[in-house]
Amino acid sequence: MLYNLLAPFAEESSLFNIFRYLTFRSGGAVMTALLLSFLLGPRVIAWLKSKQPHGQPIRSDGPESHLLTKKGTPTMGGVLILLAVAISTLLWADLANGYVWVVLLLTIGFGLVGFGDDYLKLTKRGSKGLPGRLKLVAQIVMGTAAALAVMHLTPEPLSTGLTVPFFKEILIHLGWLFVPFAVFVMVGASNAVNLTDGLDGLAIVPVMIVAGCFALIAYLVGNAVFANYLQLHFVAGSGELAVFCAALVGASLGFLWFNAPPAMVFMGDTGSLSMGGALGAISVVVKHELVLAIVGGLFVLETASVIVQVVSFKLTGKRVFRMAPLHHHFEKKGWAEPTIVIRFWIIASILALAGLATLKLR
Repeated sequence: MLYNLLAPFAEESSLFNIFRYLTFRSGGAVMTALLLSFLLGPRVIAWLKSKQPHGQPIRSDGPESHLLTKKGTPTMGGVLILLAVAISTLLWADLANGYVWVVLLLTIGFGLVGFGDDYLKLTKRGSKGLPGRLKLVAQIVMGTAAALAVMHLTPEPLSTGLTVPFFKEILIHLGWLFVPFAVFVMVGASNAVNLTDGLDGLAIVPVMIVAGCFALIAYLVGNAVFANYLQLHFVAGSGELAVFCAALVGASLGFLWFNAPPAMVFMGDTGSLSMGGALGAISVVVKHELVLAIVGGLFVLETASVIVQVVSFKLTGKRVFRMAPLHHHFEKKGWAEPTIVIRFWIIASILALAGLATLKLR
């Protein structure tokens, strides 16, 4: 909004010229989201506590320590993240950019699905919210709409193309298969973050790391000069998503203030589904879907542990892990929660660096 209001005056005054710079507006989005999180956080948490006198329902089949340490902690903290991201994006991004609206609306849509799931868990006082099939259908419908919008906004041949890391000239044309592929990326990323969100601070820092990486990727892919130099596929207009990613970084950092062990609030499905969906949608726009699997490799590992556990138990009756997702396995082995969280942050950082290396290794 600030860009649309003030950029037209750039020629008349050098003061307003800074609003044309993507880096300045990304920095503004980070700080705005961070400050909003600090200002709104105590009020949002107090409101959530007033509506949730017993806090988030704790799974009876989960680690025993959770019944003691996490009982009474409110959930739905993702509302705070959504507010900070949405307001910051609307303030600092170019609202004439279609990609911004696609990603923002998908993020809010997935957040509403998560909100409904959290609400039912609280009202029913159990760990079951919306039926899994209903959640999946809602995500697929919204993901399909987003994929079609991205196809419409992106020029050929990139509109239905899939790029491959490390190879500068390979572009796989998926045709209409691009839609189910894009939906798989968005829905998969959304649920992968949801599975990772099981310990205080465990999911929010990797989300912040991945968002930071994609802020850089969006900036480079959306800049013809840098894209040409790095031999990346140039996607006109996608650079504006750097502002959204920056807002997500700031909101995540602010939320971590309240979510650090011992957490004052949990993000719930409201936060995890929306942030995962946002990261998936951004990767689809900037044509780095496969890089998301590397940069967000921690989410992939957590999801894979669940799949392996389910398949192994159904086929052999035996469990590979003491408990899935993977972070619960280490809890069952006796690792302290802060140890698991910090080590997983380190893994997320290493995988992010590996993913960024694909930008130069061509």
